[in-house]
Parts: sequence; structure tokens; C-alpha cells
Amino acid sequence: MLRKIRITLALLLFVAITLLVLDFTSSFNMLFSWIAKMQLVPAILAANFIVVAVLAIVTLLMGRIYCSVVCPMGTYMDCVAWLSRKLFQKGRAKYHHIEHPLVHNVIRGSFLALFIILMVCGMVGVASLIAPYSSYVRMTLTILKPLYLIGNNALAYIAEQMDSYAFYDVEVWFQPTLVLITTLITWLIITIMAARWGRLYCNSICPVGSVLGLLARFSWFKPVIANDKCVHCGLCERGCKAQAIKITRDETAIDYTRCVDCFDCLEACKHGAVEFKGSGFKVQGSRVQGSTNESNKTNKTNRTNEVPSRRTFLLTALSAGAGAALAQTGKKMDGGLAVVKDKVIPERQTPILPPGAQSAEYFAKHCTACQLCVSECPNDVLRASTDLLHFMQPVMGYEYGYCREECHKCSDVCPTGAIKLADAAMKTSTKVGQAHWIKKNCIPVTDGVDCGNCARHCPTGAIEMIPLDENDEEGAYIPMINEARCIGCGACENLCPARPLSAIIVEGIEQQQTI
Repeated sequence: MLRKIRITLALLLFVAITLLVLDFTSSFNMLFSWIAKMQLVPAILAANFIVVAVLAIVTLLMGRIYCSVVCPMGTYMDCVAWLSRKLFQKGRAKYHHIEHPLVHNVIRGSFLALFIILMVCGMVGVASLIAPYSSYVRMTLTILKPLYLIGNNALAYIAEQMDSYAFYDVEVWFQPTLVLITTLITWLIITIMAARWGRLYCNSICPVGSVLGLLARFSWFKPVIANDKCVHCGLCERGCKAQAIKITRDETAIDYTRCVDCFDCLEACKHGAVEFKGSGFKVQGSRVQGSTNESNKTNKTNRTNEVPSRRTFLLTALSAGAGAALAQTGKKMDGGLAVVKDKVIPERQTPILPPGAQSAEYFAKHCTACQLCVSECPNDVLRASTDLLHFMQPVMGYEYGYCREECHKCSDVCPTGAIKLADAAMKTSTKVGQAHWIKKNCIPVTDGVDCGNCARHCPTGAIEMIPLDENDEEGAYIPMINEARCIGCGACENLCPARPLSAIIVEGIEQQQTI
């Protein structure tokens, strides 16, 4: 019963946080944003001592139940391990470090020390490479969101061909190559470790698992092997996903720093020898028999029959997505005559941070680089940084859109408070950068007609068109930027028709200001 409850809760939270990351509709943010804020690392960075205290108390009470229920990375690894066993009929790896606990403690102690040093030095983005919550969110965004966008664009293309709806622009998911490669390598390593060794990542690399493991040694409720009932069959040892149980002829032992309270051992034991108990409380394991060879043969037959349908589905989806992408090639035309060049990302001296980030120093120390704000940004303004000191933390760019004054979704979803905006009014008065006009990029005057696109679309009225020659008011006009009114939203840079570089470039500032 405990195992079924644990699996149900873990799957519910796992699905909820995945929907929050992908955010197919805006309602998921309102429903599930609290799940991101109850993750341990974001709670620490947000100085949310209530959440940290609750997680510590729960760990002291029931052990590492957080790792088995709340952490999305843990549930993902359980799914991978389960699928691996079903596909390859391979048992779980035994705990081979229990004879040499010093080696294991040195390994995970080194990763924990490295994580703490990076955090103290303000390199939170680099430290987040081994943090479970941030890693899972980045993996989900990198792998699942493109698939969703391909399907969404394919449906839009089909709808256009059927004349059902007007065609709408393809959504853009921008990931720098270095960030993409790093995320894919992280996903590959974690997936292989989970498929081969179960929760080895949790117990050797994960800093959250290492910290909670220290507390779990003193937990009140914990699984215990009753020596008077144990027949040393080793079923609990083979069924332990955390490789925390050691069974020999002479001894039985459980490493509680590794145990994630999955309750699999309770179900695996046929003799009720494994008990989850504390002071005055005890739950015995059920006597569930293992699967038969006939059921294994049936599973193999079903998997064989499912292969063609999966291949057909994947080929159909890829074909539709490719068709939608090819269809968009014809859309980037000016009247069908000239190809419109894409904007080039300008080299900024200072990165532009999201409104509410306060300062470069504050943001670097509080952002977990989970990129949840990148996923939620409806204007495609945020993307991951490739700078080493701020690796994978979000910065702003205006190639695909600009930061609209009425939007503050990044602040709503940020679990650490790295982005703080009380409301939209606060955003319109927050200066994140300064626009600069570049004369050589500006579109030249044609028959006395000036562009003036930047002045027309500036939401704060910071740009005014003035005569190039003050003595000739009927001549060419150029933009003049009022630095006191400019907030760096990027509307001028994004909507400037000049290609490949805009005639107005926004530079970031170290300390955001209120104007």
C-alpha cells in the first residue's frame, strides 16, 4: 500500500511539473507553480526557510521521501530504470560500495563540496549542472518542447491547407549550440546511469541527495530487516533501486544515507521480513510473487506488435513537421520577390537581464538556470547564456521579439525570487538597458520619406525623430533617444527593419534602475 501511494503521488507531481515546464496553456502556471518553489535548491536560493524547514522535518521523520516523491529527476530516473528492465529483462545492480563506504563517501562528498564552492562563488549556473530540479527542467525543454512545437506547427500547416484557419507564425525555440550540447550530454549521462544503475546519480552526484542522506540517517520511520524472518534470499537487495541493501549469509544491512524510501523492498520480500517502522508504528511488506516466464513472453509479444505503429507515428510526425518547416521558407519573402534576411545577434558589452533581476550580482547568485522563465516567455526574448560565469542563466535578446510592458510571466514562474516584479506597472518603470542609435545601419532616406519605425513603436516615448540638419526641417530625419525615458525593452531594436543588424542596439546595465 505504501508503495502504491508513493508511486501515485510521485507521478502526479511529475506530470504537473512537466506540464508547468511545457506550459501548453497559461493555466498551468497558476495551478502548478508552487511545485517548483518546493524544490530544495530553489527554496534555499529564495531564502524560503519555511519550505526548507518542512523538507528537513519530513526527512528526519520519514527519510529521503523527497527524493522518491517530490523530485522530478528522481521520478524520471525511476521511469527510465523501469523501462530498461522491461525492454532488456535485466535486474537491478547490487550495491557494490557497501564494503568500501569510504570510497563512496569521498565521491559524493567531492561533488557536494564542488557544488557548495560554486554556489558560494556566485557560479550558480555552473553548479546547477548537477542540481536535479534545474537539470530536469532543461532536459524537458530541450527534448519535449521542440517535439510539441513540431506537432503544433504541423497542425497549423494542415489547417492552412484545409482553409480552416488563417496560418499563424511558427513558434521559435531558441537554444544556443553550447547550451543544447551540454543539456543533451547531461540527459544522456543521467539516462544511461538510471538504466544501468538505478538511483546511482542520486547517491553519488546529486547534492540534494547527499544533504538529505545525512539527515536520513537519523529519521524516525525507516525500513528495517527483521532477522528472525529473513531467509537471506536477496530479493530485497535485487529490488532496491538505490542499491542500499546488503544481504549475505552472515549479515543484513541498509545504508539509510542511500535509501530513498521507495518501499520496493517491502513489496519484494515474500516473507514479510522488511518492515517500515518507527516508534509505535510498523508496516510489513506484502507477499507479492515475481513475474512468470509466460508473462514475460506475453510482454515481448506485445512490444513486438507495437514497434510498427510507433515507427509509423514517428515517421508521420517528422514528415508533417518537415513539411511545415519547408512551408515557412516561402513565408520569409517580401512580396514573394526578395528573401528577408534574419537578424544577427549583436555583440553586447553587458548582457540584458530580465526586468526585476535587480543587478548582475544578485541575479547570478539567485538564479538556478532552470530556464523555466525561458519556456514561459511568450515573446521569445529570453534565452540561455553561454558565458561561463552565468552559464545557462537567462539573458534577453530582441531578434524574435521584445519585452512587452504588460507581461511579467518570468517573475510569476521564477521559483527563487531571482526575478521579482510586483506587477506590470513596476515593470514599465524598471530600466534594464539603454538603446543606442547606430548611424551606418539606419535605413537611408528615400524621396524624403524617413523610416521612423523605432519612434512609432517605443512604448515609453523615449525616441523622437529630429532633422538631421537642424536648419533643414524638410530634409532627412534621424532618431534621438531620451536616455532618461528609455527602459531597454527592445521594441526599437526588434521592430527596426534594418538587416542584418538593427540601427538601434540595446546595451544592458549592471544595476537595474527605477525611473
